[in-house]
Amino acid sequence: MNITDVRIRRMDDEGKMKAVASITFDGEFVVHDIKIVKGLNGLFVAMPSKKIGEKYKDVAHPLLPETREKISQAIFRKYEETFETAAEFNAMMQGLEQTFKE
Repeated sequence: MNITDVRIRRMDDEGKMKAVASITFDGEFVVHDIKIVKGLNGLFVAMPSKKIGEKYKDVAHPLLPETREKISQAIFRKYEETFETAAEFNAMMQGLEQTFKE
């Protein structure tokens, strides 16, 4: 199974959840609502979950640690690309704002 697409939606607030990802396998199957969360030891990927009673249960998850790692790496790569692009865009917009103020 190959990862053929990863999409990231960044969160604007300053909370623990930094982004939500969708990942497509073989151009045929997509998993939405994968969360990128800032924890005590840095960022981690949390699989889609549903609250059942007082606990959350994954509704989709990899069965093998190697698959989890492959998914996490693909999501973090795309997250970093998205973050760099957003930072460049914000810098450009600040430059434009400064130009209009002068």
